Amino acid sequence: MRVRVLGSAAGGGFPQWNCHCEVCEAARAGERARPRTQSSLAVRGAAGPWFLVNASPDLREQLASLDAPGGVRAAPIAGVLLTDAEIDHTAGLLLMRESGTPLRIFAEAGIKRALSDGYPVLRVLERYSGTEWHTLERGQPQALAGSSLTVEPFAAGGDAPRYFDGELEASGLVFTDGDRTLTYVPGLAQLDEHVIARLAASDAVLVDGTFWHDDDLARQGIASDRSARDMGHVPLAGPGGTLEVLAALERPRKVLVHINNTNPILLEDSPEREQVLRAGVEVAYDGLEVEL
Repeated sequence: MRVRVLGSAAGGGFPQWNCHCEVCEAARAGERARPRTQSSLAVRGAAGPWFLVNASPDLREQLASLDAPGGVRAAPIAGVLLTDAEIDHTAGLLLMRESGTPLRIFAEAGIKRALSDGYPVLRVLERYSGTEWHTLERGQPQALAGSSLTVEPFAAGGDAPRYFDGELEASGLVFTDGDRTLTYVPGLAQLDEHVIARLAASDAVLVDGTFWHDDDLARQGIASDRSARDMGHVPLAGPGGTLEVLAALERPRKVLVHINNTNPILLEDSPEREQVLRAGVEVAYDGLEVEL
């Protein structure tokens, strides 16, 4: 299995267009931090094409890094898998409206409802390329046609996107190819025994690293009444934080993704980055590849 991190930042990218925190300013100056696009992943099995996981607003730039098959019009991916219906994970679907063939989308039924009713991306696409929807169900691994990969979603917690009035929690995705397993969970709102068991049984995990503290935004002086947990992200630091859990896992390669622009782990010389590395965890960057 081959995995490429197309985008490693959270929504808004890094540096974020309207943010002038220390971390963003370091990236703009080309010092201590490298810029990153918004969260997205490409994965392929030992046999078969690339599949896109989440379609970010930065999709055009991200897909340019993948080898395309021959032909005047040929897509570098065979389909899109979604972990949730958040705008920063689905806006890129609109950029693929002129694919020429129905866009294959794999996701849970609740995501389809959100993208049909609250934020009608699917209805827009039907006027262009059309879509070919494949419903994923928890507890039921599904083979990806034309690939040696199977995929299975699991509950990652959190609330529905703010535009959607219904109930909808995010999912993590477990990819399997033969005896190799990758778990991808860019939005993690709960770290219960079931989630930890999923991570522990994987060969590699790409896990939500959005915030360092639960009150990161308030510490930066950013007016917000929402904490990291309110936004569906377990913070990295502190007792019961994601970093503590990851440090205790022996089997998988551990990589942080979906990193918010204010997170000090983006600064390559920060004590927080050093703490992450000492825990045996990596900080993802755009273009990072993992082979299993």
